[in-house]
Amino acid sequence: MPRSSSPVPRQAAAPNHYENFPVASWLCPPRLRPPIAALYAFARTADDIADEGDTAAPERLALLQAYGEDLAAVVRGQAPSARWPQVFGPLRHAIAEFSLPESLLADLLDAFRQDVRWTQAARRYADMAELLDYCRRSANPVGRLLLHLAGLGDARSLAQSDAICSALQLINFWQDLSVDLPRGRHYLPLADCAAFGLGPGDFQSFAPLGPARPPAPALALVAQQVQAARALMREGAPLVHRMPGRMGHELRLVVQGGLLILDRIEARGFDSFSHRPTVRKWDAPRLLWRAFRM
Repeated sequence: MPRSSSPVPRQAAAPNHYENFPVASWLCPPRLRPPIAALYAFARTADDIADEGDTAAPERLALLQAYGEDLAAVVRGQAPSARWPQVFGPLRHAIAEFSLPESLLADLLDAFRQDVRWTQAARRYADMAELLDYCRRSANPVGRLLLHLAGLGDARSLAQSDAICSALQLINFWQDLSVDLPRGRHYLPLADCAAFGLGPGDFQSFAPLGPARPPAPALALVAQQVQAARALMREGAPLVHRMPGRMGHELRLVVQGGLLILDRIEARGFDSFSHRPTVRKWDAPRLLWRAFRM
């Protein structure tokens, strides 16, 4: 999950999370802000269960199982457990009012379970196709749920939404190398690493606390990933012209926020191994100008 500096209702979002893009901001139609905030809270909380803190993997998986059972309950119109009222109370109303597809919400949980299992097993993504399959479940459902709320379901819109969401997920990965690698989370595809003469063990020496600076092949690898993510984002960007009303303006900011992070990574010589680039409040005028130019 990407992270947000925009106003999200306190009861709907996990605290102290940064995002590269706005979530349920004033640009969204008022009627859609509650379901969007509910979706964000659902995904953010599940992601935190999978990733945050020092909880052991078996307990994380058990919590995600219970979380999925609560999702199944609210989809059936039944009361969930009392464990996550700030999530399933608003989500229950959103599902009832907008008929949100259960399969997309379940795909998100499937991706979070995969994160736990793969990190526990120190498993790596073989190639970009395998990583994009993860994005198909970890990120693309969010875009498709937003399209559902906007009343868009044609094949072209779905494909462009998938491109934007997968790009955002990849951008988050390449932005977070300094955070993820020390925690044993590896998203750089093995095939791409091998093309630059790098193996999984080569990255530990130049993680943030490591003694060495990233070698040229590692920086070239990140440059390749940044280029691919930028191309994917541009492939999906025309969707902003079909997203209705104010949601189209918010989507413009989402796209430009992701592209700005890529610019920041490039400006540092593609070294996100030792520094995590972010979007800050004072970037707002630049983002608004870029969004306007779209």
